[in-house]
Amino acid sequence: MLTNVAQIMATLMAALLITSLVEYWGHRLMHIFPQTCRFHVDHHQDGTGQGVVKEFRDYIVGGLPILLLTVLILQLIGANWYIKVSWLIGCLGYTVFAAYAHQLQHDNPKLCFWIAMPVHYVHHQYNQWHHNFGIGVDWWDRVFRTYKPINWQTEAELQPQRGYLQIRWW
Repeated sequence: MLTNVAQIMATLMAALLITSLVEYWGHRLMHIFPQTCRFHVDHHQDGTGQGVVKEFRDYIVGGLPILLLTVLILQLIGANWYIKVSWLIGCLGYTVFAAYAHQLQHDNPKLCFWIAMPVHYVHHQYNQWHHNFGIGVDWWDRVFRTYKPINWQTEAELQPQRGYLQIRWW
């Protein structure tokens, strides 16, 4: 029983880690090849998010081939059903978090308490086309040396704003 719990927890953590890495590289590749991702260039020009639900939809559609490939690999190596379910929950859980974090950084970046600097907000606000590609987390920017700290907390950004749920959802 403890072995199963340990395997489930390890699988969840691996899914969160790998999904955050896919998020980082997906965003970074949109900057390396902007001609193939016109919608992303438009996103930078608009400077707004689509809403949590639409962001989630786009992340799922973009990541579905990778998700299916990883599930196929788990099947081929003979992983138990609870490992496959844990993997799916971890991947989908991080995807929901990333969609929410993306919108929160557009609507109220100071509420991103889990990172020292809201990297996606800074990426947009300070036109950092080659830096700060993380959306939900900043550790991959640090690992791949694309993290560029900036004093982002101006007077306007420190003013009281809406709460955690008062963001664009649709």
